[in-house]
Amino acid sequence: ILSDVHGNLPALERVLTDVDARKPDAMVCLGDFVGYGASPNECIESLRPRIEGAVANDTLDARVHTGEDSYPLKIPVRHELLLADAREDAEGLEVLLKGESPSAYVQRVTALKLDAAVQRLQRRALPDGVVLCADTTVAMGRTIYGKPEHAQDAQRMLGELSGRTHRVLTAVAAQHGTRRCAALSVSHVRFAPMSASEIHDYVASGEPFGKAGAYAVQGRAAQYIAHISGSYSGIMGLPMFETAQLLRTLGFSC
Repeated sequence: ILSDVHGNLPALERVLTDVDARKPDAMVCLGDFVGYGASPNECIESLRPRIEGAVANDTLDARVHTGEDSYPLKIPVRHELLLADAREDAEGLEVLLKGESPSAYVQRVTALKLDAAVQRLQRRALPDGVVLCADTTVAMGRTIYGKPEHAQDAQRMLGELSGRTHRVLTAVAAQHGTRRCAALSVSHVRFAPMSASEIHDYVASGEPFGKAGAYAVQGRAAQYIAHISGSYSGIMGLPMFETAQLLRTLGFSC
């Protein structure tokens, strides 16, 4: 299993439950992408439609782990994930400071993530390139809704968001060499009223875990979203308009 769950036990439990049900010969897990098949290569082929549009000039080096062995694998993508080392406290960067506003919080966390990623790039002696980081938070007033810690926490968040309008703030920052720039995308989302059983069933689907505000706009939650004002891609987690602007500022065409 190749995965970056960052201590997200509900996500890991869902994968293991799925494996127990499917009983595949092999599985490859790349973050949120999970592929099953008779062999690791077949798993990759099942994932290929989900990474369409990737440029084959660059590859993400990975290792496929089976029950008895592991070996290197190259998957065509157009970026390399600068994932945190085991000794890094990635979750510690997201600790909320007392009295911090949602906009200040999400921009500070994104800046800290970019600092850590740039240091990672240098420490690993990787080729110079643009380092891009983003962070998303959900807020109503000054109340921040982060990632739910457990099912009850997800139910609480969704119950408070139900029938109301909240903000989704996504900060994005990029650095190339010593040049750095940043932007903030703010969108408004209105949820239709959700019954207790609808909230329960949605949480039971597993989708809320690992998501700010306990929902994914591109997933099952879409059936409860009555209105959006702002950036759909920003609500998903990476505002494309702002990201393209930052890359152009750094001298790259989009």
